Amino acid sequence: MAQKINEALEHIAEAEKCLKTGFLKWKPDYDSAASEYAKAAIAFKNAKQYDQAKEAYLKEAESHRNNRAFFHAAKAYEQAGMMLKEMQKLPEAVQLIEKASMMFVENGTPDTAAMALDRAGKLIENVNLEKAVDLYQQAASVFENEDRLRQSAELLGKVSRLLVRARRLDEAAISLQKEKNIYKEIENYPTCFKKTIAQVLVHLHRNDYVAADKCVRESYSIPGFNGSEDCIALEQLLEGFDQQDQDQVFAICNSALFKYMDNDYAKLSLCLRVPGGGAKKKSPVQQETGDLAQKQPDGVEEEEEDYSSGLC
Repeated sequence: MAQKINEALEHIAEAEKCLKTGFLKWKPDYDSAASEYAKAAIAFKNAKQYDQAKEAYLKEAESHRNNRAFFHAAKAYEQAGMMLKEMQKLPEAVQLIEKASMMFVENGTPDTAAMALDRAGKLIENVNLEKAVDLYQQAASVFENEDRLRQSAELLGKVSRLLVRARRLDEAAISLQKEKNIYKEIENYPTCFKKTIAQVLVHLHRNDYVAADKCVRESYSIPGFNGSEDCIALEQLLEGFDQQDQDQVFAICNSALFKYMDNDYAKLSLCLRVPGGGAKKKSPVQQETGDLAQKQPDGVEEEEEDYSSGLC
């Protein structure tokens, strides 16, 4: 470790020499300085001196910027961010990676910017979910502007799942619709079917049966949806929900089609409850029979209380 640190310090000294000017050297040699700082950063990183490695990467970035080598400056900022990640300083790491992504865009490499934003989102996801959503949305927008629609849809998928996890269901519904539109545009119809299931679950948890029903109806125009396993299951789910038949809703939501969705949507399905009670609606004959034998109010009240809270 000591050998690596000494090696790094030697590279730092060489970089500082490159930046000095004199009578015969009017301009700093930024290119050589950047190279030496990069070597120093790697040596510090190998010695697990992450703070010093970060500082070396920042000096490399500054040298590249002075040399108008903005792409290389952005890469150095991103590497400095990764050193902060090693130090568990995640918010600061994300700030540097965002700075790098902006420079990538300005340098005309938006794809690299989007990938950097995606990496930043992964870093911060377990610490600051809302920031991760923002980063993924930025990355999705960059990919969409570059007509890389599949990558954009995949990032929007991350956004939708995190919004569901955060119970920001109104925003999740909008994000899912964007996803679905892109998958329809690139003719990935089976994925559209899965997004329709997710949409319906989100809308039902929003207590918006009309929006859930509309999603299914609009999906009939997607090739292969009408009559598919997904379509039939959703029609049965909506029927059960409309009839306040908790048994039917439970059976559909516990089917393999729903249970093996992405985890955030599977959780929505498993805790879906019909509003107003869980028993099937009674026919007129059943209702009349019930009116004649009203000596069991306690049992009925208990059954209603099981689902009185509505959606979980």
